[in-house]
Amino acid sequence: MKLFGSSGIRGLANKEISVDLVINIGEVLGTLHKRVVIGHDPRTSSNLVLHALTSGLLSTGCEVFLAGMVATPTLGNAARNFDCGVMITASHNPPEYNGIKFINPDGSGFNVKQMREVEENMAQKRSRPVKWDSIKNTVSYKNAVEEHIQKILGSVNEIKLKVVVDCGCGAASNITPYLFRRLGCKVLSLNCQPDGFFPGRNSEPTNENLKSLMKAVVSNGADLGIAHDGDGDRMVAVDEKGNYVGGDSLLSLFAMHEVKKSIVVPVNASMAVDKVVGSAKIIRTKVGDVFVSEMIKKHNADFGGEPSGTWIFPSQSLCPDGILAAARLAELVCKEPLSFQISALPKYPRKKGTIKCPNDRKIPVLETVKKHLKTFDYRELSTQDGLRIQFDHSWALVRPSGTEPKIRITVEADEKEEAKSIYDNIYELVKGCVSQ
Repeated sequence: MKLFGSSGIRGLANKEISVDLVINIGEVLGTLHKRVVIGHDPRTSSNLVLHALTSGLLSTGCEVFLAGMVATPTLGNAARNFDCGVMITASHNPPEYNGIKFINPDGSGFNVKQMREVEENMAQKRSRPVKWDSIKNTVSYKNAVEEHIQKILGSVNEIKLKVVVDCGCGAASNITPYLFRRLGCKVLSLNCQPDGFFPGRNSEPTNENLKSLMKAVVSNGADLGIAHDGDGDRMVAVDEKGNYVGGDSLLSLFAMHEVKKSIVVPVNASMAVDKVVGSAKIIRTKVGDVFVSEMIKKHNADFGGEPSGTWIFPSQSLCPDGILAAARLAELVCKEPLSFQISALPKYPRKKGTIKCPNDRKIPVLETVKKHLKTFDYRELSTQDGLRIQFDHSWALVRPSGTEPKIRITVEADEKEEAKSIYDNIYELVKGCVSQ
């Protein structure tokens, strides 16, 4: 039984994420862990999943604490008081999806071994229901948001900026605007009313989805724009000129200020990171915050992040924290305008795209692509996560999505023409292999 992707379990609500499946997950998790805290995002199906999961947990005698609608990093912070935390969310996926993330007390997501344990126990129906007199009541855990705010306030200096916050109608709506006001900022909120239909914009904070934020920053003379995804573990920004500042640029910027000895990044991280960290060790891992946090813990790294906009500050937690990242970024903007800081970073032309591919064909397609790569004049090939092809002055990554039926292609090079040429050749190769 294969349930887990690169970030927990996700699927169409009330179909792939069915009531029976969620109850079964709760029964297995409750057999393994006896004190669990649950949070959820505002998706229309979150209550359905919450009640099914709670029922499964309670049937095993597990103590269940309900944190309510909170951001994933807020739940990750709360998990330190429990055996584990469970976040009901599909992150940046469209509103018809939902999912479940499992969080350890240190904030890290369940590692591969823990994922397999859950899957195997579900496949073999290993759960232990208790007698009626051992069933516990649920307990309301009301302090999760305030505890998270207090933790961030203790690690970030006062900030005097005008900030536009766009939470995309997601779970960060009940923390980021309030945190920034308490930090001393003048806050203008956009899409900060929780709504599981995500009416303001798509829940993924991409350049295309943040046009309203860009306009709001400029028209209001703001110093900074902040955007989150549906569950608040991601954060991207808009500078004072209304320019989108995505994960690649922010990864380099955070690396400059956070890294002394080592950093963990996924295989799709930009070459710019190599330039800004100097002699610090760069540890590359699979795409997914679970793998980044696992390697941070293993190597005691200073920082970890992904181009998708997830940021892990191990001095605070091993949970990706878009709320803390937003505050840390605002601290930097107090010193110099964000546009100036971004303009000073090294940049390399990059081209990205996706090709639709059924989930059960992803691995066979990659094997076929690998055979045909012999015609490419590359320096090194890594199969750590998909196919990462290293050339002399560029690299390419062909990787199956961990959450969607797609194969992703990313190319970065010293020159724009080189990036386009490599991308076009690889795109045609993958497209041909998918259609076979």
